[in-house]
Amino acid sequence: MGGAGYALVQREMLPGRVRLDRALGRCGAAPEPPPGPVKIEFMPWRSARRRTAVTAAIVPPVDGRSLRGLPVVVALHGTGHTATSLVASLNLHHYLPDAVANGGVPPFALVAVDGGKDSYWHPRADGDDPIGMITDELLPRLRDRGARIDRVGAIGWSMGGYGALVLARRLGAARTAAVVASSPALFSSYEDARSANRRSFDGRADFARNDVFASLDALKGVPLRVDCGNSDPFARMTRRFRDRARPEGSMSGGCHDVAYWQRLLRPQLAFLGHRLAGRR
Repeated sequence: MGGAGYALVQREMLPGRVRLDRALGRCGAAPEPPPGPVKIEFMPWRSARRRTAVTAAIVPPVDGRSLRGLPVVVALHGTGHTATSLVASLNLHHYLPDAVANGGVPPFALVAVDGGKDSYWHPRADGDDPIGMITDELLPRLRDRGARIDRVGAIGWSMGGYGALVLARRLGAARTAAVVASSPALFSSYEDARSANRRSFDGRADFARNDVFASLDALKGVPLRVDCGNSDPFARMTRRFRDRARPEGSMSGGCHDVAYWQRLLRPQLAFLGHRLAGRR
């Protein structure tokens, strides 16, 4: 019975796959970040769309480089994080300059922004609109500083991975150069979402309006990369999304954690940088 139960967990027919793989050491370790981090710039303002103070954390491709003439990738954090904690936890200020200096990636700026601890990056019943904050406040501020925002990229992790897909849907294919969704928080139903986080959606109608599976046509023409670890609780739904949208990326060994996300940063940043520059 023990062997049969183990096999069922491995095939995800019983819950516990993530706990089992973590206990067996299958999640893997985080790599050492590249040396030579750049200085992060912080841009605070009072957001009308979010009805609160927010901060953007700007990671340049080279230390001291201004935004003038640079394309932009918006970075969307996961549940419980902020722009600042996202950059620090994933060492984005290490990985971006390394990708440009040593990986042949065309330069761009990564800009993380506060979206709320569990907003799930869509307009909420209480008036909080993190996607509107990006399109109507963040991007115009970056444009005013000389950044190129005619076509932008997006990258997100977990809740932010879902949010990157929502942002691409809002901007449309003409303005979205590329999207990376890392371990996106995708749900099969409102009940599924509510069991994971009671605040993820305001109700069934809100879930339906923002269901990326129901609006895949809006992502046609958008270069997509979607990655997820096989030991991630969102693996099943990510596989379903990959089967339908046929993005680049992969399902591979790893869990829903910083170690997995850091291991994927180099190819993900290359994907974004080359497509922002109009290359494959």
